Amino acid sequence: MIIQVCVGSSCHLKGSMDIVGLLKKAIEDNHLERDVTLAGSFCTGRCNRNGVTITVDDDVYPGVTKEGFRDFFQEKVLAKLK
Repeated sequence: MIIQVCVGSSCHLKGSMDIVGLLKKAIEDNHLERDVTLAGSFCTGRCNRNGVTITVDDDVYPGVTKEGFRDFFQEKVLAKLK
């Protein structure tokens, strides 16, 4: 699985670096280092007023926030790897 976090100016201002940190920790905590490649990307053209845009393989999810991260990770990452 490839997870790309937008680090373009809009998402950067909305906390993309915080989301990267949360992803790194969640990947480590779930021992997914061999299953997940984490990368940055520039604007995907799916900006949202709230949160950061994340691409998981070919699926784009705009509006991911620190508060919604846990649900996002459970539903869009862990569920797909099971």
